[in-house]
Amino acid sequence: MRASLFAWLILIAVMGAASADAGKYNMVLSIGDDAPAWSELPGVDGEKHSLADLKDFPYVVVVFFSNSCDVAEVYEERIKKIVETYGGQKKQVAVVAINVSKEEEDLLPAMKKRAKEHHFNFGYLFDESQQIAKKYGALWTPEFFVLDPDRKIAYMGGYDDTSASQFVKHHYLMDALQALTNGKKPEIQETPAIGCLIKFERKRRRRPSDD
Repeated sequence: MRASLFAWLILIAVMGAASADAGKYNMVLSIGDDAPAWSELPGVDGEKHSLADLKDFPYVVVVFFSNSCDVAEVYEERIKKIVETYGGQKKQVAVVAINVSKEEEDLLPAMKKRAKEHHFNFGYLFDESQQIAKKYGALWTPEFFVLDPDRKIAYMGGYDDTSASQFVKHHYLMDALQALTNGKKPEIQETPAIGCLIKFERKRRRRPSDD
């Protein structure tokens, strides 16, 4: 209970410092904003990846992910469903998961093992700097962002309204993708994300004695 309360206190503090131009649930970005690009991020395939590499896909789903978050694990099959529905030969949507966690000293090998054992059909990248999540205003894993052909934010938030699949009533992300790929604007463009709070590394303040 204390850990949960502490997490929400952190969230409230972040919200209090938010920009007036931010979204309803996102403290950094709004719908229609340019999507922050990434470059040279290492992937579980041994290659370096950039947003520009996905230029052949009209839409890109970016999901902030974590190996240690049980909620993220619950959503793995749902993430795969995006690729199964809109990827492959259709090539309408590319899916990229980005891990920004500091949960292990040498995280990339653990990510490779997870992707192989769980049969990921989507890209899985590591951003040790955590800057990409900060630029997207992501606070949770998993947290989803849909980028349109102009690489602007078309949807952001949760995949659906509950991690318990048997109780899902609203398929926010898939509904947004269906609308977008049919040339329409999503009816719901922003929702709260469901998951584990991202643990951002705090920089230690320099003291005069440190010089």
